[in-house]
Amino acid sequence: MRRFYLGTHEASWLADPRFAFTPLFVSRRRLVRYRRTLPRALGEWALDSGGFTELSMYGRWTVSAAQYVSEVRRFRDEVGGMLWAAPQDWMCEPQVLERTGLTVTEHQQRTVENLLELRALAPDLPWTPVLQGFTGEDYQRCRERYADAGVLLEREPLVGLGTICRRQGTIEAEGIVRELRRAGLRIHAFGAKTTGLVRYAAAVESADSLAWSFGARKQPPLPGCTHTKCNNCPLWALRWCRRLHDRLYGPPERDEG
Repeated sequence: MRRFYLGTHEASWLADPRFAFTPLFVSRRRLVRYRRTLPRALGEWALDSGGFTELSMYGRWTVSAAQYVSEVRRFRDEVGGMLWAAPQDWMCEPQVLERTGLTVTEHQQRTVENLLELRALAPDLPWTPVLQGFTGEDYQRCRERYADAGVLLEREPLVGLGTICRRQGTIEAEGIVRELRRAGLRIHAFGAKTTGLVRYAAAVESADSLAWSFGARKQPPLPGCTHTKCNNCPLWALRWCRRLHDRLYGPPERDEG
C-alpha cells in the first residue's frame, strides 16, 4: 500500500500542521458547510462524495452532476492539495438497495454514467472511477460496463472499490481485492478496517479509514483531553495511525548513534 488516508469528520484538520504529512480523506458533506472561507490544506487529501449517506437518507442523489462539479472545483482551487475526487457513485449494500428500490445492475449503470458525465463536464478535475457490486462476479460485470463505455480500468491510476467496507476483514473481501489486483487494477479500498488491511495491504494501492473514530467512541478519553469521547480528537487519530503503521510495516528503526 503506497498511501493511507486518515478519514476525518473535521475538515479543519486540512489546515492543521499536525496532519501536514498525514493524507486525509474528507467528505463533501463536511466541506459544503463552509459558505465562505475553506481551510487551506497543508498536505495531501482526497474527496469522498458522501454517497452512502446521500443514498441512505434520500434514496437518490439530490446533488446534480453540474453542482457537484462546481463544488469539487472550488475545493480543488481553494483548499489545494486534492489528489483525487470520488464520483457520485451508487453503493450496493442491501440496505441502500432497499432504500433506492433499484437493483445492483441499475446502481452499476448509474455509477458508470455518472463518471462519464463528470469527466465530460470537467475533464480538468481528478475523477477516480469506482467499481460497485456485491459479489466478485458483480465487480467483474461492473468492470465490463466501464470497458463498454470506453473506460479501461487497468489504465486508470486508481480505481475505488465500493460496497466493501463492512466486509473488509473477510476472506470474501480479500478474494475480491486480490482478483482485481491480478487483473491489473490499482485499487483504493474505501472504509478499510485494520483487520482487512493486515490481510491484503500489499494488494491495494491505497485505502482510507474512519475506524479510529468508531473505536474511540467506546473508550475513555486520553489523559489530558477535556472532551467526553475522543471520536473527533486529533491526538487519538494520530496515535491510531502510528499503531496501524507499526502493525502493517513494523515500528520505525531507531537511530542508535
